[in-house]
Amino acid sequence: MEKPAALAVFESLSSGIRLDVFRLLVRKGPEGLVAGEISAALDLPPTNTSFHLKALTHAGLVSVEQEGRFQRYRANLPLMRELIGYLTAECCDGMPERCEETRVGACGEGVKC
Repeated sequence: MEKPAALAVFESLSSGIRLDVFRLLVRKGPEGLVAGEISAALDLPPTNTSFHLKALTHAGLVSVEQEGRFQRYRANLPLMRELIGYLTAECCDGMPERCEETRVGACGEGVKC
């Protein structure tokens, strides 16, 4: 990942609502959610949700797939892992064994890094 791409991701996530939406979609995994489910889960008006989903989609953090008359949104998990890798690439000045705590915290239980 290059710095401009990382900046675009951070800019998109700088909104508290977009961060909440992205984290919700990360929790749902590959199943994702339709826009109405996202609105309901976060108690947001549908127009507000749509605005934020568009921004997340534009940044590449979220993918969208048409399902009949609904659109299903999914977090771009490979991009999330790429961002984590970018942030930790130079951890501990090239001595990754000193950064074990950082990797475990970033990856969490059940998440392959």
